[in-house]
Amino acid sequence: MLWYTPEEILGMLLAALVIDWLVGDPPWPTHPVILIGRWIKWLERRLRDGETPEWDRAKLKRRGTVLTAATVILSAAVTGGIVWALHAVHPWLGMVANAWLISTTVAVKGLKDAALLVYRPLAEGNLPDARKYVGYIVGRDTAGLNEPEITRAAVETVAENTVDAVVSPLFFALLGAAPLAMAYRASNTLDSMVGYRSERYLHFGWASARWDDVLNLLPARLTAWMLVLVAACSGSGLSAVRARRAVRQFARLHPSPNSGFPESAVAGALGVELGGRNTYGGLISERARMGWPLRPLGKDDLVLTVRLLYRVSYLIAGGCLCALMILKAL
Repeated sequence: MLWYTPEEILGMLLAALVIDWLVGDPPWPTHPVILIGRWIKWLERRLRDGETPEWDRAKLKRRGTVLTAATVILSAAVTGGIVWALHAVHPWLGMVANAWLISTTVAVKGLKDAALLVYRPLAEGNLPDARKYVGYIVGRDTAGLNEPEITRAAVETVAENTVDAVVSPLFFALLGAAPLAMAYRASNTLDSMVGYRSERYLHFGWASARWDDVLNLLPARLTAWMLVLVAACSGSGLSAVRARRAVRQFARLHPSPNSGFPESAVAGALGVELGGRNTYGGLISERARMGWPLRPLGKDDLVLTVRLLYRVSYLIAGGCLCALMILKAL
């Protein structure tokens, strides 16, 4: 935001992280991401109203592009309007609004809570509940998964979302405070809702999926190297050397241009193999295998992955604090 200094932006990022660590994402019906999801559903219905088999893929792509552009622009504009109005009342109100709105785009605590919902029944040997809870956070079929496969699904999700729910929103918040962070969260929500390669969304969701890929190109690579760095400081059998080698060797094998970077870093750090065979709607999908199977995956790997997630957030907070101190000293 043009009226905030770099020190103020860094302070708002720090405050947003602290809010997320302490509060997380309360399931309020007025939560911005919930409102964005409702808007996407409403506009999709309008754009696809009267759809017939004669609609060609170019028409679906055009309408999907309208959905993407309208959602991203509206999210940024509404957020900017709220911040501007509160800033006009008092600059501190604008900063508080920025910090809170940025915190709603971040989900460190939410990811941890979702992962622990899977971990607890695994620790109790309750595979049916573990399958149920992992089904809440992954798109693959979970019926019949054994403990290593449940763990792999959860570990891959936490690794991938270290980009989507932590590094990327904070990266865009650094560039443009809450409006850009919310624009990113809108893009990511679009991808999660319509970016699937299913028959319904193959063309309509094309713009949403590609736009999300573009936005995550740099943050995904930054995340991989942050994971390497925090692995070096974490102990617990985590290896920064393996993480670095895994990123270089496996990251670009993933079908996503971005997901392979955090997933390969986590696989290397843990000394396990991620990727492999998944099933979506009964259809088998072979994904690139990342890392080396030095040992079998176990439920404790989920705890270690959450630990890496938190340490990435601590690294970002420490970077903000150091930058603040340097700017204050200049």
